[in-house]
Amino acid sequence: MARSELRPVVRLRSTAGTGFTYVTRKNRRTDPDRLVLRKFDPAARRHVDFREER
Repeated sequence: MARSELRPVVRLRSTAGTGFTYVTRKNRRTDPDRLVLRKFDPAARRHVDFREER
C-alpha cells in the first residue's frame, strides 16, 4: 500500500534555537496551516513550541 499524500511527513523544529527536531505526520485536509505543537526539547531541557518547517 502506497503512502498517502493526504498525510505527509512533516518536520517540527524547536523555536528555542537549539536545532532539535521531531518528525510526525499530519492530515492536510484538517490542518492546512503550519502545525505548532508544544513538546519537550531535551537540548533546552524544557517544553517549547515546535513549528512545522517546509
